[in-house]
Amino acid sequence: MLSVRKGASAIEFYAAAFGAGVMFRVDAPDGAVVAQLSVDGAEFWVADESPEHQNFSPESLGGGTVRMVMVVDDPDAAFERAVAAGAGVVWPVNYQHGWRIGRVVDPYGHHWEIGKRLE
Repeated sequence: MLSVRKGASAIEFYAAAFGAGVMFRVDAPDGAVVAQLSVDGAEFWVADESPEHQNFSPESLGGGTVRMVMVVDDPDAAFERAVAAGAGVVWPVNYQHGWRIGRVVDPYGHHWEIGKRLE
């Protein structure tokens, strides 16, 4: 589960950046959100941070403890889509250790490596 600030806008970002669909979503009266998302069958959860439960976003921590790795057929296209949706470039897609891979940081502080293993 990725802890974020502004969970509702994070869900919109992940839909635009990665094509994520919402599998399950709960909206609390205070505006906090918990949602299960899916990108081509790969599922992950997103929730507003809740310091009272020891769940902090990278923004609160000044960095993250998780790096997501997304394996896709066309890393260049997926990387450009994420950047166009508002992700920041950490390093562009290139060839590394038998992979075509690049890294972005989303607006909520989570790092995503986007790539595929080369044959």
